Amino acid sequence: MTQIIHSTAIIAAKAKIGADVKIGPYCVIGDNAVIGDGAHLHSHVVIEGHTSLGAGCEVYPFAALGCAPQHTRYENEPSRLVIGKNCVIREHVTMHPGTAIDAMETIVGDHGLFFAGAHVAHDCVVGNHVIFANNASLGGHVRISDHVMLGGFAAVQQWCRVGPHAMVGAHSLVDADIIPYCIAAGNRARLSGINVIGLDRRGFAPSTVTALRDLFRQLIRGNGLFASRLQDVKTHFAGQPEFDLLFDFIDNAGRNGVCQSFKR
Repeated sequence: MTQIIHSTAIIAAKAKIGADVKIGPYCVIGDNAVIGDGAHLHSHVVIEGHTSLGAGCEVYPFAALGCAPQHTRYENEPSRLVIGKNCVIREHVTMHPGTAIDAMETIVGDHGLFFAGAHVAHDCVVGNHVIFANNASLGGHVRISDHVMLGGFAAVQQWCRVGPHAMVGAHSLVDADIIPYCIAAGNRARLSGINVIGLDRRGFAPSTVTALRDLFRQLIRGNGLFASRLQDVKTHFAGQPEFDLLFDFIDNAGRNGVCQSFKR
């Protein structure tokens, strides 16, 4: 097991560098950084602060991980950025640590793909197997679940949540929680249907996808008050894990409420 570190890289004395790590020209690694086994940093990568980069990650030029968060109340507290294993972080991506007004930690899961220019703000929690297309950005305190895809230039407002297997279209502004399994798009984003292609690719049974489409039509596009429609679909669809996950997500809606459908 060997490390390959370019002679021009600047690595602080206290930084922890794992086995089989490759660090390219002009990278800068701070004292409190931890680089997992087998990670590959191309040239000009900056990793600062209390940042942990998981095993097998690949980071492309000019990405900046763990620099001070963009928050007026940040006072240099020793908050953390934790990035999982096997993530691909492309050029000019920025990810910031947490702050004292939340959990002091930003967490990014495993197997994420972050296209050029994507941004993960302070105190966010990002799940596994996500895809952020070019310049997709999160405000602070956002929660992104597993298997979420954000289109290019999509922006998620602070404190919002995006549920598992949801997809957000390019150039969208998300200002409310996006329920699981759905597609949302627009400024402001509105639900347009179930993420059928994504669910099929992840092995959901056709009968489950059909049932989710029926649920969506009744819950999001049905008549009457949303609370009444929610109770009706709970009565009809409860008892299966996929549906119970969706109902739990809605029952725990954040301060921004739940995103609704386009009016028709």
